[in-house]
Amino acid sequence: MLDILVQSRRNKKAAKKFFRKRLKGLTYVPRVLITDKLKSSGAAKPEILPGVEHRQHRYLNNRAENSHQPTRQRERRMQGCKSPGHAQRFLSAYGLIAEHFRPRRHRCSAPEYRQEMRQRFQVWEEITGPGMAA
Repeated sequence: MLDILVQSRRNKKAAKKFFRKRLKGLTYVPRVLITDKLKSSGAAKPEILPGVEHRQHRYLNNRAENSHQPTRQRERRMQGCKSPGHAQRFLSAYGLIAEHFRPRRHRCSAPEYRQEMRQRFQVWEEITGPGMAA
């Protein structure tokens, strides 16, 4: 999940390493490789997967990029991190807290959702003390 944050470089060498790591467990050669528009992915692909079709597009069904969406959202919120270690520490703590305030809204009606959020904020206030609610 944190590949995007803990990579010190996003160059061709890092892309080759990433592809090798992802392909290690596969028993087949993929038919199509879909990535974002990062140039290093395009440069590394011919050496690692020659003959495999490569699609670079922002909106294709790219599982790798979609799996990074929660990380990217958190990354956007915490823009002050200067090192991968700091980002890792932040994300490991923030992930547990954020889940508390994000119930699965699609699974309940509006009154149920409001009641659930009231209960969650009460629990949070009991733990942190008054005036510390998110």
